[in-house]
Amino acid sequence: MTDLAQIHIRQAPVKLWMKSQEHSDELQREFVLIATQAERGESGHDVPHRLTALIEELTVQYGGFSADNERQFAEAAAAGQESIDLVYELPSDVSAAVKHLGDLLDEADEYCRRGQHLLTLATPPDQVRFRRWFLDEFTRQISGEPPLPWPDYTGD
Repeated sequence: MTDLAQIHIRQAPVKLWMKSQEHSDELQREFVLIATQAERGESGHDVPHRLTALIEELTVQYGGFSADNERQFAEAAAAGQESIDLVYELPSDVSAAVKHLGDLLDEADEYCRRGQHLLTLATPPDQVRFRRWFLDEFTRQISGEPPLPWPDYTGD
């Protein structure tokens, strides 16, 4: 049985999460379209093998990160809350996977910046900062550090 670690996300900004989620959803839709076209042999342009592998890994491995916490974010947004605290329970050996996810998202952003194979724009800087804080909380807390609330991270 795998040991579980509780990761506490403190004072996550709801509006910034919503913007990040919208951007992520846009990228996911484009990934699904590319993958579907590739499966059918309908691709109108050559998609680099690495981008195809990246799409597959992001959608298969990390597609359903935490539906319950996403629901909590959506409810907080609907209620007009500015921030939310969340708890994730994940295997205590998840640090490498979290770092890898961050690297994959950075790589997807690089494809977006190039503008050759993806129409989605690269993740805006405020959302990249949020993503890095969010993912870093997993590795920080698994290594024994206390939760770092978003305002403490940003200095606000």
